[in-house]
Amino acid sequence: MNEMIVQSEISSRILTLRGKQVILDRDLAELYQVKATRLREQVKRNSKRFPDDFMVSQNAIPSKQHLGGALPYAFTEQGVYMLATVLNSDVAIDVNIAIMRTFTKLREFSKHYNALAKQLIEIDRKHGLSS
Repeated sequence: MNEMIVQSEISSRILTLRGKQVILDRDLAELYQVKATRLREQVKRNSKRFPDDFMVSQNAIPSKQHLGGALPYAFTEQGVYMLATVLNSDVAIDVNIAIMRTFTKLREFSKHYNALAKQLIEIDRKHGLSS
């Protein structure tokens, strides 16, 4: 599959919760081609591998009624990486590589965007355009 299409599909699934970029378990399950219940089982079985900073608290996620079913897990970049190690399938490995590359590209984009925004603010100040 085209790498740009894969990255686009992945980036559209990355959300920001409590200031952290995360991917919900249902989206990861779809990407990894496993059932979300299997993914959650692996997390429960390997709970020591998922400290608090690898997942955003379920309290920060919309209600069960809103999402339909169990409260989802929301994995940070580190949590996504750890998840791939416990799933350990060829699909999980390939998808995980694509996810890591997407997170990296998003960080690079954010850095360039912030630098550009600072330049625009400075231009506004120099020319008296800011209110």
